[in-house]
Amino acid sequence: MVKTQEMNLVKLMHEYADETACREYLEELRWPDGLACLRCGSMRISRISTRNQLDCGDCHFRFSVTAGTIFHDSHLPLSKWFIAAYLMMEAKKGISAKQMERSLGVAYRTAWYLCHRIRAAIEEASPIKLKGIVEIDETFVGGEVRGKGRGYKGNKAVVVGAVQREGKIMLQVVPDRSRRTLHAFADEAVHDDTEAIYTDDWRPYQGIGDEDTLHETVNHSIGEYARGNVHTNSVENIWSLLKRSIIGSFHKVSIKHLDAYLDELEWRFNNRDNPFLFRDTLLKLLASENLRYRELTG
Repeated sequence: MVKTQEMNLVKLMHEYADETACREYLEELRWPDGLACLRCGSMRISRISTRNQLDCGDCHFRFSVTAGTIFHDSHLPLSKWFIAAYLMMEAKKGISAKQMERSLGVAYRTAWYLCHRIRAAIEEASPIKLKGIVEIDETFVGGEVRGKGRGYKGNKAVVVGAVQREGKIMLQVVPDRSRRTLHAFADEAVHDDTEAIYTDDWRPYQGIGDEDTLHETVNHSIGEYARGNVHTNSVENIWSLLKRSIIGSFHKVSIKHLDAYLDELEWRFNNRDNPFLFRDTLLKLLASENLRYRELTG
């Protein structure tokens, strides 16, 4: 039976301190109904203990619990994978590769690659459809350029976000703030039965509602940040969290990998009340194929 208890650092270090314990837990997660052959599905499985492999009694296929997963061919101990996943999910503002390097006692390149593989695994396969009252806003991400002034945006990426009140979020790097781009994002992120969409008064948002979905705005240019229940404070709080993460934890984030950092923030925020976040993160890792270093850096 799969363990579903909440995880903390002391429990993690006690229960998964060695490879055997980590493999046993991954087997429970991957095959909750009992070991099964990856090729033919047979449950007549025996162990080859000297090689950490399993053998099918029917088709004689040999495999391991990490076969076909992100863990395959990794030289990093599973216990360090477990610690890395836990630290990334528990750090509200994220954890830098430099801090991961120190925490795991590995090379910086190993830590950087490890963090990105975990981010790739937790990316949601299909867009989240938000309902109820949804706030949408966009922000610029990028540092200042010497001699250009604080208003310069030529080096910045545009990130648009949608937040369901008391619910989940969806974040995405987009090419611009045009009507076409913002409306396409809303179509992807917002359910057809959404009650209302709240935005600021940026003109491209006009017409983002329909006969079933009310669209209301607040005018930030005249100092209006809330009008009764109409505001974008929830999504503004997400921008604050994102920028504190970049400044305080990561220090800098390349535009190339920005979407991956947004995926991490999404997964962590959307599971903020999930007591089994560590287990569910491991399930994501088991379901994900390995991301090659050359693919990540190419």
